[in-house]
Amino acid sequence: MQNNTNTFFNKYHIDANVCKSLSLMGYNQPMPVQEIVIPHVLDGLDLIVQSNTGSGKTAAFGIPIVHHIKIDETLPQALILTPTRELAVQICEEIAEIGKYKKVRCLPIYGKQPIHIQLRQLKQRVHIAVGTPGRLLDLIKKKNLKLEAMKYLVIDEADELLKRGFWEEVEAIVKKMPLERSTLLFSATMPSQIEAICADYMHNPIRIEMEPNQIPIDQIKQTWYEVSQDWKFKLLTKILDVYLPKKCMIFCNTRNKVDQLSNKLLRGKYNCVALHGKMAQKYRLRAISDFKNGKVPYLIATDLAGRGIHVDQLDLVINYTIPHENESYVHRIGRTGRVGEKGEAISFVSEHDKKRWLEIQAFINYQVKQGSENMLRGTHPSPSIKPRKKETHSKNKKRYQDITKLRINAGKKKKIRPGDILGAVSNLPGITSEDIGIIDIHDTCSYIEIFNNKGLRVLNGLRQGKVKGRPVTVKKVSNRS
Repeated sequence: MQNNTNTFFNKYHIDANVCKSLSLMGYNQPMPVQEIVIPHVLDGLDLIVQSNTGSGKTAAFGIPIVHHIKIDETLPQALILTPTRELAVQICEEIAEIGKYKKVRCLPIYGKQPIHIQLRQLKQRVHIAVGTPGRLLDLIKKKNLKLEAMKYLVIDEADELLKRGFWEEVEAIVKKMPLERSTLLFSATMPSQIEAICADYMHNPIRIEMEPNQIPIDQIKQTWYEVSQDWKFKLLTKILDVYLPKKCMIFCNTRNKVDQLSNKLLRGKYNCVALHGKMAQKYRLRAISDFKNGKVPYLIATDLAGRGIHVDQLDLVINYTIPHENESYVHRIGRTGRVGEKGEAISFVSEHDKKRWLEIQAFINYQVKQGSENMLRGTHPSPSIKPRKKETHSKNKKRYQDITKLRINAGKKKKIRPGDILGAVSNLPGITSEDIGIIDIHDTCSYIEIFNNKGLRVLNGLRQGKVKGRPVTVKKVSNRS
């Protein structure tokens, strides 16, 4: 298959199946960081990249790594270290999207998830592992995560890993990696400890520094309102009613404020979810999923919880409270205005915040325009955010319309192996290996992805046939895994 309209195919000769995924994801032209990084990763070089969040760096390393993955290799070939569980899941989701048609399996690994789930997945074929250093190091020491076939080590958001006290684990993992590998380090800043690991464990790394304020300043309309603490909530609801954003992130400085504000919005019939570090892991992941999928339009978050969350077509970011650190402001507004889209950020500034607000404007070297009540009069959205048809679900439907995921009521306990299911499906009339995606075997059931709109054909065929000599029950499940 050739894709003459996809720059990644024409310019970098990326695997055609990867380009098929990229086209469905909307990646037809590389972003600046991708243009610079991809050729070096394809050449197997070590890289040190200074780049802000939201610059497209996940795809910058994800695309060439997926391109080079050997599908038949049974051991993991790439390891990606991240500072948070949420970011690990998010990177894994994006890489799984990139590698879907090449049948690349990516596994998120992090603490507070039952370890038996991760061990079960590692016993099957996993091409790329993404996770937090603590749990990864534990699995490596116990030899559950094998490193012999590793060709890539990615250290993402290295400065955040350092801030969170993960650096000893990071160094321990680096020391255990094969010497013959590519090491890719991404960080917004370069403290001395990070420089040390670059000097000790990287081979003639190429340094790349992206323009730090390029995305927020060039692509994001910024406005601030002077408002007292007592009137913030009224101003917030007025903005939400006028702008009618499909997706909006609202940042607060503390967990308590996140809980208070989300509860108040829910009482006011504004559909929202909260996100902060004290929430149980399953609720945090569910909140992110519901927000990203468009089920809930408003996400109320702290800086730490919101760090690294990538959301398509985020209309609006609101700083309900002004952040304590200058960098946090850039990270917050960097959630919007991604992948060449226009975005908007609004900040609430009380009398107490004015000095802090001047410091932030000096830091970004940009004078933010002050808004007024007159700008919010009327019932129509702001000119900068035009109402659009609800497109999240239609976009996802288009992306997944040729993929069907089937559940088979037979798994490891019935001694079913991937080859058994592969054989049964391959023998069906009109089905080839190109129509079969990832096969995932669990204890009591198995899942298989079917491409090219042939899901119904396979569903009916398996219902009338057998797997490993015995009849099975098969049903269709959600296309999204």
